[in-house]
Amino acid sequence: MCVTAVESRPAGVVLTPSPGAHRPFGARVKAFVALTKPRIIELLLITTIPVMFLAEQGVPSLWLVLITTVGGYLSAGGANALNMYIDRDIDALMDRTSQRPLVTGMVSPRECLAFGITLAIVSTLLFGFAVNWLSAWLSLGALLFYVVVYTMILKRRTSQNIVWGGIAGCLPVLIGWSSVTNSMSWAPVILFLVMFFWTPPHYWPLSMKVREDYARVGVPMLPVVASNKVVARQIVLYSWLMVAVSLLLTPLGYTGWFYTLVALLAGGFWLWEAHGLQNRAKAEVTGAKLKEMRLFHWSITYVSLLFVAVAVDPFLR
Repeated sequence: MCVTAVESRPAGVVLTPSPGAHRPFGARVKAFVALTKPRIIELLLITTIPVMFLAEQGVPSLWLVLITTVGGYLSAGGANALNMYIDRDIDALMDRTSQRPLVTGMVSPRECLAFGITLAIVSTLLFGFAVNWLSAWLSLGALLFYVVVYTMILKRRTSQNIVWGGIAGCLPVLIGWSSVTNSMSWAPVILFLVMFFWTPPHYWPLSMKVREDYARVGVPMLPVVASNKVVARQIVLYSWLMVAVSLLLTPLGYTGWFYTLVALLAGGFWLWEAHGLQNRAKAEVTGAKLKEMRLFHWSITYVSLLFVAVAVDPFLR
C-alpha cells in the first residue's frame, strides 16, 4: 500500500522547530543556500561581471573578478535572507513562497537574522579590504536599500514599490565598474538606468500571473490595484525608455557596432512582446491566453544578451 504524507501546516502558519526536532544536515545546508535566493543572484552577477570587462576595455584581473563575484553573492545573499526574515509572515500565505526555509521551519527566524547580518558584514569587509571601499559602500548601500527601503517601507505601502525598490538591483552595475576603476563614469550610470527601466516590465508580468497571491497578503503590486490595460501600458512605457537608454552607450563612445546590433535586435524583440501583451490586455484577454509570462521569460534572456554584448564589445572594436 502506498501512503502519501500530506503537510498539515495551516495556511499562514510559520513552523518553528522544537529544540529536539530532527533537521538533516544536508537539508539544512540546502535551506541556508535557499535563503540567499541563488537564481536571483545569478541575474545580478550577469550585470556585474560584464561591466568589469567594459571598464577594463579587455580582460580584468581574474582574481578581482572572483573576489567581486564572491563579495557580490554574499552581499545579495545577506539582503535576500533579511528579506525572508521580514517577509516570513506573508511568505506563509503566498503559494509561490510557501516552501521557503522559514515557513517550513527548516531554519528558525533567529538563525535567518544572524545569517543575513553575518553575510552583510563579511561581504562589506571583503569588498573594502580586497577590492576597494567605494565598492564596499555601494554594496552595503544596495543591501540596506533592498532591506530597509524596499522590504520594510515600500513593498506593503505603494504600487510603485518595485519601481523604486528596484534601485537595489541596479547597483551591481556600479559595483562592477568601481571594482575595476575605483571611480564612476557615465557608462555605468547609463547601464544603471537600463536596469532601472528594465525592472518594472520584468517584474510586473510575473505579478500579473500571481496577482491573487499578492492580493491575499495585501501587497499592492501594480497588477493588484490596476487593470491589465493600465499595467500593460506602463510596461510599454518603461520598455521604450529602457531600449532608448540602452542605445546611449555607443554615441558616447563606450561601445561599438556589436553592442549596438545586439541592443537593437534584443530591444526590438522586447518591444514586440511588450506591445503584444498590451494588445491582448486591450482586447480584455485573460488567463493563459494573456501570455504575460512570455515577456517575463524574455526579460531574463534580454538582459543576459545585452550584458554579454557589453563584455564582448571591447574585443571587437
